[in-house]
Amino acid sequence: MIRDDWFTVQQIDSDTYAISEYGHWEKVHSFLLIGLDRAILIDTGLGIGNIRKITDRLTDLQVEVLTTHVHADHIGSHGQFDTFYVHEKELDWIVNGIKGRTDEQIRKEMTRDITIPTPHGFDPETYRPFRGVPAGTLKEGDVFNLGNRVLRIYHTPGHSPGHITIHDETKGYLFTGDLLYDETPIYAFYPTTNPEDLVRSLERIADIPGVSRVFGSHNTVGLDAQILTEVKEAVRDLRNRELIRFGTGIHRFASFSVQF
Repeated sequence: MIRDDWFTVQQIDSDTYAISEYGHWEKVHSFLLIGLDRAILIDTGLGIGNIRKITDRLTDLQVEVLTTHVHADHIGSHGQFDTFYVHEKELDWIVNGIKGRTDEQIRKEMTRDITIPTPHGFDPETYRPFRGVPAGTLKEGDVFNLGNRVLRIYHTPGHSPGHITIHDETKGYLFTGDLLYDETPIYAFYPTTNPEDLVRSLERIADIPGVSRVFGSHNTVGLDAQILTEVKEAVRDLRNRELIRFGTGIHRFASFSVQF
């Protein structure tokens, strides 16, 4: 067991780990997937702590980063890794920032409501979202072979235009980023979001075959695959009630909720 003052490391199986930041109001998770030939880190968290020091203790393999989407709470430690990828529709965001969102707005969001001491050297007054040039861009259908496990990329926009979902086809794990998680609402109410795209993406992941567990990027680590059946029912309900548009508020279902 790895102990750290900022990160909580939870072992999912012998070569899969959740690296969580429970001291922040977003309760964000990154996921390390270790293969025979290389390792993949799904997102790098808030950037309040250096996640690289955790991955270095978990594997000696080269770690490459797959970005579910370019929001600040998912790219905070990208600068600690040589190789990271983002979806092609968010290339401009990672290089130049999200239009309409100032660094000061993001700084306030990322540094509020912290409930435990932050790592030495972190200064909330100088926090800035990461910007950089990726090693490459992702698109629908891309495959990453780790030697003994295969990951497939699905383009699942709505929460953001280049949001992706990652399916570990070998183990059946589905990493849904901010498309699907429990406890707090999945949101598509910002100008950069799209409620109709979000619902189509939810509908799409519900039909991915062979899913054994679902791993969202916030709140509970690991949801029963049964939630995908609930997703199908929720999508039908939202369509029938004509609620898939900005301003209709929060819609709650058995295991999750959405906000438009």
